[in-house]
Amino acid sequence: MKKLGIIAFMLFMQTAFAQVNRFVYQVTMKPDASNKSDVKTENAYLDISQDKSVFYSENRIKRDSIMQATFRSGGARGFNREQMEGLRSNINYSIEKDKKTQKMTFKDRIGRDVYTYEEDRPVTWKIFSETTKIGDYKVQKAEADFGGRKWTAWFTTDLPYQDGPYKFEGLPGLIVKVEDDKGEYSFDLMKNYKIADFPAMNQFGNTIKVKRADYIKQQKKFQEDPMSFMTQGGGGGQIRIGGDGGPRGGGFGGGNSGDFRKRMEERVKDEAKKNSNPIELK
Repeated sequence: MKKLGIIAFMLFMQTAFAQVNRFVYQVTMKPDASNKSDVKTENAYLDISQDKSVFYSENRIKRDSIMQATFRSGGARGFNREQMEGLRSNINYSIEKDKKTQKMTFKDRIGRDVYTYEEDRPVTWKIFSETTKIGDYKVQKAEADFGGRKWTAWFTTDLPYQDGPYKFEGLPGLIVKVEDDKGEYSFDLMKNYKIADFPAMNQFGNTIKVKRADYIKQQKKFQEDPMSFMTQGGGGGQIRIGGDGGPRGGGFGGGNSGDFRKRMEERVKDEAKKNSNPIELK
């Protein structure tokens, strides 16, 4: 009986140790440079385990769940576009931080493929003695310049994590709030709870590994000529890591007719205008 008790305790400890802690942030954005009164708000998850953390949109998981259910029940013909439109997100990227290698990987879809790069710019913080309280947490102030913006963060040592939303890390605690000095982007911790494991994310198309500068070039090229990314090899010259046989063209259908091309180009230009004030300005 004693042996069984020890085994049960060890299994319990392994399960508890393997759990992932999910921190839910409210992300407030002003992504349209020509209309700063257009404020977008949505939730994002920072899932943290002992080995890594992943930051991504809550709506992405909801969309993935709907897509999986749709394909299981008969494919794209049963696709509810209206429901998917309601789950559109300004956070189309995901960011994974490897705790062991200290590497940070950024992933974002451009057209039909996922482009990924390793972030090579560590955030350099200046920590101040100023403290306050946000919610249940005692927090301390820090500032940093990153991506062309000046950021103020408030971090807590009440939780055993040295991490934060988006690309922010490197403070001696968990970031509870971080905001740029123009008030155009902010991340506010709302709640946290445990989940069994990291959710599986759909990743249709190829994964193309590039340098950060090349990703920015491809992004600009997509805004100028989106249809070049809807055909095989549109990006050209990058390292393709593989594909999964999912739907092509980033979810767009209807062939390459002139009308489809025009609609696609108009949509991408409209999206580019609505996202003309990105979180990183340089």
